[in-house]
Amino acid sequence: MMIDSSRVRQSQSLSRIVLRRAVLVTAGVAVVAVVVGLAFAGSKTTLASGATVAGLGVGGLPAGAAVRMLSARAAAVEHQPVTFTTGGRQFALTASEFGVTDDWQAVVDEVAVRGDGFGPLRGFRRLRMRLFGTAVSPRVHAYTAAVDYEVRRIAAVVDRANLDAKLVRKGLGVVVVEGHGGRKLDREAAALVIVRALGSLDRGAPVELPLEATAPAVSGTDLAEAATKARTAMSAPIRLTYGVTRWRVPRWQIAPLLELPAEGQTAVSVGGRGAEMYLEQLSRAVSRPPQDARFQITAAGKIVIRPSAPGRQLDIAATAKAIAAAAFATSQRTAKLVVRVAQPARTTEVAKQMGISDVVSSYTTTYGGTPGRLNNVQVVAKLIDGALVKPGGTFSFNGTTGERTAAKGFQVAPVIINGELKNALGGGICQVSTTVFNAAFEAGIPITERTNHALYISHYPLGRDATVNYPDLDLRFSNDTDHWLLMRTFVGAGSLTVTLYGTALHRTVKSITSPLLVTGAVPVKETLDPALAKGQRVTDQFGSPPSTTSVERLVYDASGKLLYDNTWRSNYSGEPALVRVGTKKPPPKKPAKVKAPVIVAPPSPFGGGAPATTKPAGGLTTVGPTLTTPAQP
Repeated sequence: MMIDSSRVRQSQSLSRIVLRRAVLVTAGVAVVAVVVGLAFAGSKTTLASGATVAGLGVGGLPAGAAVRMLSARAAAVEHQPVTFTTGGRQFALTASEFGVTDDWQAVVDEVAVRGDGFGPLRGFRRLRMRLFGTAVSPRVHAYTAAVDYEVRRIAAVVDRANLDAKLVRKGLGVVVVEGHGGRKLDREAAALVIVRALGSLDRGAPVELPLEATAPAVSGTDLAEAATKARTAMSAPIRLTYGVTRWRVPRWQIAPLLELPAEGQTAVSVGGRGAEMYLEQLSRAVSRPPQDARFQITAAGKIVIRPSAPGRQLDIAATAKAIAAAAFATSQRTAKLVVRVAQPARTTEVAKQMGISDVVSSYTTTYGGTPGRLNNVQVVAKLIDGALVKPGGTFSFNGTTGERTAAKGFQVAPVIINGELKNALGGGICQVSTTVFNAAFEAGIPITERTNHALYISHYPLGRDATVNYPDLDLRFSNDTDHWLLMRTFVGAGSLTVTLYGTALHRTVKSITSPLLVTGAVPVKETLDPALAKGQRVTDQFGSPPSTTSVERLVYDASGKLLYDNTWRSNYSGEPALVRVGTKKPPPKKPAKVKAPVIVAPPSPFGGGAPATTKPAGGLTTVGPTLTTPAQP
């Protein structure tokens, strides 16, 4: 094949021409670009035209001037509110409330970087910023806790909870009440919107906060099955059986037993307050409490154990399930009550093993006083009657009786308060605590806590009284035997007996009582009485001096071994004598009357009557002649 060399040369020449033209065009374009870039490059000390920060134009300004302008504008709008809207409500907030600050220097530096570069490159960047604009958002900082608090406050106002569908009873029928959706504030997004808006320098149009729509969790269709079951339950009566006993529960009585679905539930059941009341009433009719074995005291003072007896108790939970099964059934609508055997807490066998068969000790005190005091003795004696103390256990008077209140039957009676006899609720219970102390004393068992009265009381055994006060002053004793102790109280007309029963201890108790020693003078309590003359004293009550005594108790076992050697010391305060001291001033003395002098004269030489007598002032008597003027002729 022959190649035409002339055509080849022609083609190569054309290619060189095209290449040269392309180079020239490219060079021209580059030159034009450089010229254009240089034309729009501007000064590096000013920001590019078209740049805005927080809505304000900063183009052409030096960086420092832009920072000052933005800072001044921020200070001007710091206390101007921005209006936020959501859910049809408006909220006016200011930047100062949330400590909003902007880093204007940083944002101006960012604007400068976007419009910077070498020569023509800077020109092209600034040309693009001029044509299309560049908005730079400030870097806003705020007090997070304040923003979160405000968002929660707004949410509390605009949030609307879902309303789930529910069943509502109408007489002996049920209807489905449809629910509806709700709304809630998008708290995280709302916080960002608030901070950004307050960081902006624009205080124009209101700013919308985002809301989210919420759907109900339960719709009407979700309750279709529950509605059918509820209608079935109220469609006909049901019957309850226990042995040969039958109860008929009519429709109107079934209705309040049903707990219809609500608050997101979809099931119907037998429950709620109506079912609880009905089952409690049913339990009272069916149940029978068990009887504990009891310790009875015979007329001869012996212990007889009354046998225990089992009871029966309605199983409420199981019975409720049986009633529900019958009520929701379309046939065989009968439920059997579930009854369990209730065992006594103390069986006859357990009572026998407690070892309560003999009198361990007994003590009697006599008493009198006001009706309130007599009442209180009976009330507190009843509270401790039947108390049991297990082997190794401790009896607490306060723990057994509890607080002495009017609700328990206590009345106001004389009581010692701060060393003085006053009236207060519960006065007289120390008669019982003293009797209990002496019963434990005579039993020879450990007494771990006892306090004497503040004042000496003569009708109690010397040095063997015991006062109590809830909750700080208590009387305690321990059971150091191998068997239980039973406390019984017997209240007679003016006497109280406390007896401890258990297994005979065969202990010997000896006591040594010291004489009552006076330790000081009778205290005197004086009161001023303006009805008595000053200096006059009247004693309304004679007091008693402070005194002290002690009681030592020696306890021996059956072999004569000393078990305990205890001493209780009693220090009694003196009861003050009550004396009234007069403060009435005596009346002022009246001045003495001045009497005229008396003059007694001797018989007149001229004759006449008796001598005249005149009493001078000062009570003196003067005797002298009396001058007589003769009658005129």
